[in-house]
Amino acid sequence: MRVLLSTYGTRGDVEPLVALAVRLRALGAEVRMCAPPDEEFAERLDGIGVRLVPVGPPVREVMRGSAVPSAEELARYRAEMVGTQFDAFPAAVEGCDVMVAAGLAQIAARSVAEAAGVRYVYAGYAAVHLPSPHHAPPPRPGWPEPEARDNRARWEHDARQVDAQYRQPLNRHRAALGLPAVDRVRDHVLTGRPWLAADPALGPWPDSSGLDVVQTGAWSLADERPLPDGLSRFLDAGAPPVYVGFGSMRPSPDVVRTAVAAARARGYRVLVSSGWADLDLSDGGEDCFALAEANHQRLFGRVAAVVHHGGAGTTSTAARAGTPQVVIPLQLSDNPYWAGRVADLGIGAALDGPPPTVESMGAALGTALAPGTRARARALGGRIRTDGAAVAAGLLVEAVRRTASARP
Repeated sequence: MRVLLSTYGTRGDVEPLVALAVRLRALGAEVRMCAPPDEEFAERLDGIGVRLVPVGPPVREVMRGSAVPSAEELARYRAEMVGTQFDAFPAAVEGCDVMVAAGLAQIAARSVAEAAGVRYVYAGYAAVHLPSPHHAPPPRPGWPEPEARDNRARWEHDARQVDAQYRQPLNRHRAALGLPAVDRVRDHVLTGRPWLAADPALGPWPDSSGLDVVQTGAWSLADERPLPDGLSRFLDAGAPPVYVGFGSMRPSPDVVRTAVAAARARGYRVLVSSGWADLDLSDGGEDCFALAEANHQRLFGRVAAVVHHGGAGTTSTAARAGTPQVVIPLQLSDNPYWAGRVADLGIGAALDGPPPTVESMGAALGTALAPGTRARARALGGRIRTDGAAVAAGLLVEAVRRTASARP
């Protein structure tokens, strides 16, 4: 069995597919992955024996600076990516039995799989990426937000925006492959039976949408790496600190300074993760430690609270650790959705509004560090599943076996 996995994005987009790849290989499958050509992704895939098929520009290059690219730049990136995918995917999918594409940006994936006679599966990492009357579509950088408040109307607006960007180039490439035109690009990419790689306790699918969603649980791997010596010494030297980190995002340094000041004002030590923004706000004080990289699965169980941007992976890891969270969403993709989930579940606080001040950040920390919040976070942590990637791998292998046994 041969499987092609494909995504384009930051570490939060790539790591779930790494987990799926490991589980598939354990079941005897050969796996290759289309992903950005960033060196860290190449090294990560090489370490698990998966061949990288580089597609698109390095993500760090696209994510440069603290501001989101302009609408014109984003439109250009999106248009170029469609052509890049149609150039790269046919050779990558050759000889495969199934293709798994993660993220709406995988515009060409289903068409290339269809032309090659390969099974296609779409996967998302958050319920908010799938149309439902129970939630609005996520913000898409560079596209205007709809004025309508009704969720169905907002999803219809979203479909029109996707069509305006992608329908013409997609159908031009489909015609070249001898395939019929597509009317609704978003629905074509998602299919009527998308997979949802999110934990049912943390981010459940709300049903009642017309989609036959397969929720497998989040795709993750156990991380056995020890914590760096310097970090371990800092943790051992006092009470659990507050962790502040924004992963692959590039927040304003003022946001991070505010979080550090608010934690200190409440008497907490602070850990600042540099992330892709290369944050280093340590002022030499013994109560503040800057770290470049660490095993979050080990670390989050040793901190008082996790302050972050609302990425699916960070939210899930903190929830699994039973640690309260403060989410400062950067108004990108699923960040606001996960902020809302943290607040709704009562396992932390969300600062989804004006840039936080020391006062508002302090109040959010007060909510997160309250005894009731801690108790709810611990209780939820015991319900978070760890078998999502194994479940998904098993479903893929069984589907291919059924198809093979049905052939004459």
